[in-house]
Amino acid sequence: MAEAKKQKVGNQGKKYANAVAKIQPGKRFNIDEAFTFLPEVAFAKFDESVDVSFNLGVDPKHADQMVRGAIVLPHGIGKTVRIAVLAKGDKAREAEASGADVVGADDLIERIAGGWMEFDKMIATPDMMVAVSKIGKILGPRGLMPNPKLGTVTFDVAKAVKEQKLGKIEYRTEKTGIVHAIIGKKSFGSQKLKENFVALASALIKAKPPTSKGTYLKNVTLSTTMSPGLPMDPMDVLTAVGGG
Repeated sequence: MAEAKKQKVGNQGKKYANAVAKIQPGKRFNIDEAFTFLPEVAFAKFDESVDVSFNLGVDPKHADQMVRGAIVLPHGIGKTVRIAVLAKGDKAREAEASGADVVGADDLIERIAGGWMEFDKMIATPDMMVAVSKIGKILGPRGLMPNPKLGTVTFDVAKAVKEQKLGKIEYRTEKTGIVHAIIGKKSFGSQKLKENFVALASALIKAKPPTSKGTYLKNVTLSTTMSPGLPMDPMDVLTAVGGG
């Protein structure tokens, strides 16, 4: 059994190396080329996620250079999103009618405090935020803390639930100034993936902090879960979204 596992890992390594060999050294793909070529290096048999990383010319150590937001991608990300909503009364009923997977108030907070975490996104009405702070240490590290800037603290719970179900993604610069995001599944095909990519890139360009100096979009890399990354041409991306 151990030998079979070792052989499987070896085969994966060979497939990865073969995929890398297909990429011309030093080449930077324009958008059309990148999404057309991606299937050539996506060797896994399962329906991989398609990822993109943007290296931005910002210093996240400074609060005024943090790039953070959320966007509903045109074609979603191909994932079923489990939504938990913290609300009371009419807003709780509105959340249930909108398709939220679990709705509650203090009872839901107690469940989460007790270790229950079977949800992917949390939405809360503003009047629940004092109570939510009790589980902030649980939600925060997992990126699940409701945030008004991301549209997850709102009285319009129906809209918030709908957006999350449609495939609203959040983006945020890491310590190194890189934004990682999933933009769909390999099975989406190049056109849908490209449209999702352009929507996200456009949002990031518009979110450029006024204090960011020099080159803002330094590098862009496209990949699937298992594939090597395809370096993209930042200038072509800027031109495509009207930022060049």
